[in-house]
Amino acid sequence: MELLLELFSEEIPARMQLRAAEDLRRLVVDKLAAAQLAHDGAQAFVTARRLTLVVAGLPLAQKDVAEEKRGPRVGAPEAAVQGFLKSAGIASLAACEERDTGKGVFYFAVIRRAGRQTAEVLPELLRAAIVELPWAKSMRFPAAPFRWVRPLTSAICLLDGRVLPLDLGAVPVGATTFGHRFLAPAPIVVAGFADYAEKLRAAYVVLDPDQRRQKIAADLALMAKGEGLRLKDDPGLLDEVTGLVEFPVILAGRIDPAFMDLPQEVLTTAMRAHQKYFALLDDKGALAAKFLVVANNLTGDGGATIVAGNQRVLRARLSDAKFFWDQDRKVRLETRVEKLGERIFHARLGSVLDKAKRVEKLVDAIAPHVPGADAALAKRAAHLAKADLSTGMVGEFPELQGVMGRYYALHDGEPLEIADAIAEHYSPLGPNDRCPTAPTSVVVALADKIDTLAGFFAIDEKPTGSKDPYALRRAGLGVIRLIIENRTRLPLAAVFRVADARAPIADLLAFFADRLKVHLREQGVRHDLIAAVFAPRAAASRNPLPTGAGRVRVDATPQSAPARHDGRSPHPNPLPQGEGTGGRRYATWSRSPR
Repeated sequence: MELLLELFSEEIPARMQLRAAEDLRRLVVDKLAAAQLAHDGAQAFVTARRLTLVVAGLPLAQKDVAEEKRGPRVGAPEAAVQGFLKSAGIASLAACEERDTGKGVFYFAVIRRAGRQTAEVLPELLRAAIVELPWAKSMRFPAAPFRWVRPLTSAICLLDGRVLPLDLGAVPVGATTFGHRFLAPAPIVVAGFADYAEKLRAAYVVLDPDQRRQKIAADLALMAKGEGLRLKDDPGLLDEVTGLVEFPVILAGRIDPAFMDLPQEVLTTAMRAHQKYFALLDDKGALAAKFLVVANNLTGDGGATIVAGNQRVLRARLSDAKFFWDQDRKVRLETRVEKLGERIFHARLGSVLDKAKRVEKLVDAIAPHVPGADAALAKRAAHLAKADLSTGMVGEFPELQGVMGRYYALHDGEPLEIADAIAEHYSPLGPNDRCPTAPTSVVVALADKIDTLAGFFAIDEKPTGSKDPYALRRAGLGVIRLIIENRTRLPLAAVFRVADARAPIADLLAFFADRLKVHLREQGVRHDLIAAVFAPRAAASRNPLPTGAGRVRVDATPQSAPARHDGRSPHPNPLPQGEGTGGRRYATWSRSPR
């Protein structure tokens, strides 16, 4: 038998859709297994307005179950016998068997339970899965007695084409859905998944998110080629717009030439973050004065009205950006530093100006450990790094903090190394973000992250479980990447003391050890090697390695490891350990013989 479930609602946020589809599939599959209902497979689909699940090959009923239960010994007191019969649901001992177990003769009852019909089991099972579906954010609405991401307006629940009674409060459940909001809004009655998918296709709904994404990507590339340009790669935006439309239509618009002298980052941010437009590049890689938009509608004028509206909105957005760009450059970046005192970094850690001063101080402790770093340049960069937070452009486009600081620093005549360090001091922001390599940038980026970590640990605001409101795990991994990828070494304990004398050094080092384990696993280092290297030192001392070339010292400078004493090539990944030579703790590790 085939189960078809559709939950039709107001628009589901794009970022939640794929996770919700997988969660629904997982919950239903797990509950089917617990109910001993086998099936041939389950698929989940999602659009902005519907969450759909189809399960194929369900049986007519659960299998009958026989359960064997041992009772008291033959000759046991009557109270014990009666208690056993009652718990087993048996009227008399005549329904029991007597068996010699080798330890005596006992009563045994065989309890047989007939399997329930699948149609009886599914409604309660599906409702439980729907209610348990986890959402990052959810809301209450009058039609249902449970929370949901957006108000549910209707549902389909069919078993082999017949409606199953599913209790969703006042939300109507039947065999009716709706097509595209604008192109086919009339009700559609379906008889099963094949019929459902075919009728939605005719009603301008591409149900499968993978198919929508492929169609959008192909149509974007085709439209860009038709314009004589190429698409700026943006998989994150592609994922987002896939969740915003049910029937994607690609249209091209123009950017007013008056705005093309704005920094490219301003143009792309205004288009991407606020309007969900795709940028186009010319054959030299420069930003073209055109954009692509993914519409969710067909119009009689070929999309001209949609394009005109989007161009008008973009023009207004870029007019604001140009105003801020012109006004911000009238004031030197350095004069904005003191205004950071008006911005609270954290109630117990002071203002952003206080943080900037701490980072400047920390630069002196870090710069000597970064090869090629100029402490004076790094201090100047740290002094200016947060100043662009007081600019109008960053106020309008927070995504450009650091980036705009670079432009304004260059406009003021600051050296390129300082400008680059301002732009890069937030990096790396994640595992896929590029890691700074210029010495000045590395110093300032390390100082900024280490100050954050030391400060929050000092006030006992540590990550707990899945909660990490200040992104301290990301900051920790950023420090690790900065050190490892730039082949440097850093005495973390000493630097933490400079950052904040209150910082719990042992807790911070343990935190870094955990983050390093995560990083090494992501880099492909074997689990047993990680476990061995991070094993307590006492355990290692009980089983010392032979002296000589076979012993391994964990050093702080990544380098090519020499061949092992047995002649085989060493493991290609550096091995971590919590302490370097002389009992001092270092932050990066590599393999070398003692």
